[in-house]
Amino acid sequence: MITWLTDTTIGKMTMTFLISMLPVVELRLGLPYGIAIGLNYPLALLSAIVGNLLPVPFIILFIKNFLIFLRRKLKRLDGFVTRIEENAHLKSEVVKKYGSIGLCLLVAIPLPGTGAWTGALVAALMGMELRRAMPSIVIGVLIAAAIMTGVTFGVIRLV
Repeated sequence: MITWLTDTTIGKMTMTFLISMLPVVELRLGLPYGIAIGLNYPLALLSAIVGNLLPVPFIILFIKNFLIFLRRKLKRLDGFVTRIEENAHLKSEVVKKYGSIGLCLLVAIPLPGTGAWTGALVAALMGMELRRAMPSIVIGVLIAAAIMTGVTFGVIRLV
């Protein structure tokens, strides 16, 4: 199984996809990983974008109920849930101020504490509908992919 994930194109796409689905690292790690393991750039890009976007509708639709469930059933996670909600509230200020463009920027900037997961969480906690939030998040992910492409190929230097 390990060799399939590392030696085949489908396996490399799967790993790139799965890494890009993870919160915190998302496409910021998935795309460079796919390129680094020798995946053809268009396939790495496609895998990273799709992997990054797949959790978004589920987060927007279900995270509020999931957080309520965690609070009720696992009381010791209350502090963790509170921190998540407080961080999302802080991030929501840019969305309150700039609307859909603010949500897009929150997702597009490839820094810790930003990205599709954060954008979806903020949208959900602000009560944004999926059909309103999704276009901004998709555009933000595409911008983040462009930035990470530039960083990965050395076109954009961070220092």
